[in-house]
Amino acid sequence: MNMFFNNNHLMTLCSARKILTCDQLIETRQRLKQLGQRIVFTNGCFDIIHAGHVTLLDEARRLGDRLIVGLNSDASVKRLKGPRRPIFNQTDRALVISSMETVDYVVIFDDDEPASLIEKLLPDVLVKGSDWGHYVSGRDIVERNGGKVVLLSLVTGHSSTAALNRIAAANNQPDSNREP
Repeated sequence: MNMFFNNNHLMTLCSARKILTCDQLIETRQRLKQLGQRIVFTNGCFDIIHAGHVTLLDEARRLGDRLIVGLNSDASVKRLKGPRRPIFNQTDRALVISSMETVDYVVIFDDDEPASLIEKLLPDVLVKGSDWGHYVSGRDIVERNGGKVVLLSLVTGHSSTAALNRIAAANNQPDSNREP
């Protein structure tokens, strides 16, 4: 990436077509529904992207024609994960997620849970990782409207928290590959 571009310019160049406001996404969803397309929705903080995220997004995309990712805002991540998170701001996280081939649209939401966004979008399929168990925000909305909820298996040993813990541990250990 060219260091002379600011975040707003990067958003315009790289992701304007995939990162939408809620209102833009509602319009897009209506158009896609008229075309008979099956819409899949998932959400998360996606703070430090790892193989588990990539796998979940890839598997989610296979469940329909379009994949919408709801991305927790910076304020929401801070409330959910604590004062030291997010590591990357919402603009950077949206840019990374939107650059993935499997992702069709990204929308940033400020609530701690995506239920109100899900109610506006009414996806055909709501996807979460199996660690969510029976509780999935928006489950009742999706099922009441004829959709289904799919819990996907997690990739063992992959989480943002685990990655941050490994980084913290590595910072306390000498790097054997470093020159003296």
